[in-house]
Amino acid sequence: MNRPPLPRRRFWAVLALLFAALAVAVLVGRLATRSALEQASGRGQTTLRLAVAALRGHMNRFEPLPALIADHDDIQELVSDPGNSELQARGNAYLEEINALLKSSDIYVMLTDGITIASSNHDGPISFIGENFSYRPYFQQAMEGRQGRFFALGTTSLKRGYYFSAPIRVDGIIRGVVAFKVDIEGIESSWVGADHEIFVSDPEGIIFMTGRPEWLYSGIQKLTSERLARTQVSRRYADAVLRELPITASTSIDGHRLMSIASPTGGKEYLVQAEAMPEAGWTVHVLLDTASARSQAFTAVAAALLLLGLATLAGAIVLQRRARLAERMELQRTARAELERRVEERTADLALVNRQLESEVAERRATEKQLRRTQGDLIQAGKLAALGQMSAALSHEFNQPLAAVKTYADNAAVLIDRGRSAEARDNLQRISGLTDRMASLGRHLRNFARKPNEKLGAVPLDEVVRDTLEIVSARLKAANATLIVDLGPTPPIIRAGSVRLQQVLVNIISNAADAVEGRDNRTVELSARHAGGKILIQVRDHGPGVPAAIAERIFDPFFTTKGVGKGLGLGLSISYNIVKDFGGSLSAGNHPDGGAVFTIELEQGKMPVREAAE
Repeated sequence: MNRPPLPRRRFWAVLALLFAALAVAVLVGRLATRSALEQASGRGQTTLRLAVAALRGHMNRFEPLPALIADHDDIQELVSDPGNSELQARGNAYLEEINALLKSSDIYVMLTDGITIASSNHDGPISFIGENFSYRPYFQQAMEGRQGRFFALGTTSLKRGYYFSAPIRVDGIIRGVVAFKVDIEGIESSWVGADHEIFVSDPEGIIFMTGRPEWLYSGIQKLTSERLARTQVSRRYADAVLRELPITASTSIDGHRLMSIASPTGGKEYLVQAEAMPEAGWTVHVLLDTASARSQAFTAVAAALLLLGLATLAGAIVLQRRARLAERMELQRTARAELERRVEERTADLALVNRQLESEVAERRATEKQLRRTQGDLIQAGKLAALGQMSAALSHEFNQPLAAVKTYADNAAVLIDRGRSAEARDNLQRISGLTDRMASLGRHLRNFARKPNEKLGAVPLDEVVRDTLEIVSARLKAANATLIVDLGPTPPIIRAGSVRLQQVLVNIISNAADAVEGRDNRTVELSARHAGGKILIQVRDHGPGVPAAIAERIFDPFFTTKGVGKGLGLGLSISYNIVKDFGGSLSAGNHPDGGAVFTIELEQGKMPVREAAE
């Protein structure tokens, strides 16, 4: 295969490079121009928002004032009697004072035919008194009962301004119009000297506010006869000469509107930003010179061509380093394989450790389950121990009724033999009552000894106390102690479990009986009261109290101050956990007058409402 000569290959290579450079220059030029225009557009939008905000703020400051002036008594009296010279003088003075205070251009009052009867410039060289402004749109809008707004060149003062107007109503009837003229030259002067141009055009496209005096009263659109006729009807610009702005070109690049305007010193291209102010019928325009954007684009093209040359030079260097890169990639592949191997080994080690942890967790759970089972057995053992302590006194409680039963039975047999059946029946009834008493006592002991499996609910405290007394009465009698119960006029309802609360009271009252045994005052007091939505149950004894040294350990399991064989030290610990399960608290302290006080705090319960049967 024949290859082209070397000079020809170089020619085509250079030609391709030139085409590439040209394509890069065109592409970069367009992108740079677009970016520069975007930046300029952003600045223009900011400037436009500020200009619109300034105009709105300036106008909104004065808009409500005509209505306020129209409500003034002097103005309403003047339009009701326009021929009164005294009222005219007062009206002129008032308008002159308000105008000086607000620093507005002019304020004047017109009758319904448009004739001005009072004005803030009544004594000036150019006075509005006697002038007829009925042709102005702001007058016509006010006569229709609306707030009027209009921009125009004053036909009398030949000064530009924005007019606000409001109807003057007397007894609901429009008697005249108040007009308020605002000077705009202060805003316009702030636009001079900036790096951008700002102007405001009316609905016909005629510029009436601008920082460039030579653009004033120029149209940015064709001044057709229809536009000129509409402008002449309202005499918006009086006798000013209207002309078209010398726009030589108007194009659009990537959505950005560009406008070229001729001037004696040479034409300029501008980026145009515009925003309408519909409430005023204006359009605010901001023009930014595109020379800086074009300069940025040219700089970007030069930089791109320089970079292209550097890239071509760097290409050769890249080719030389490809071999080194391939070698480096091979080394990286080897290192990656080694890393993956080490990760697999570490993953295996972690899996082994994880299995060991799972085994330890399973053992811990089994231990906790056994601990809970043992704890339950200890609680039951404590209850049985308490029963064992009461067994001697309980045997006396059972032996007395049994002896009485035997005596009544023997007497009943004798009475039957003698034919005294009525007395024998009375003995049998007494035997039945004693049997019921022993059965009730046995039932309470059986419920107390049984492991509870009850749900929490509303429990009447008086019933729990009554069942508790059935159990502890023997212990109280053995200690020769007296229990005083005070549950208030209405025994409270608490949220608890009946059997377990009974167990708590049995433990605490039994401890109180132990504390007062052998003392002069062997009284134990059980009381209950309401306290902020809670129920406080207190058991007080007149014993030695709770020593400070053991106050923090009194609810610990297996802690007891009794002698050997007199307790396991589980009663208060069991009671503390039961009350905690109820959502309450159990605390111990000493009474100021002596003796220990155990306080049970529980939630107040609500008994279910039963529906009446029909």
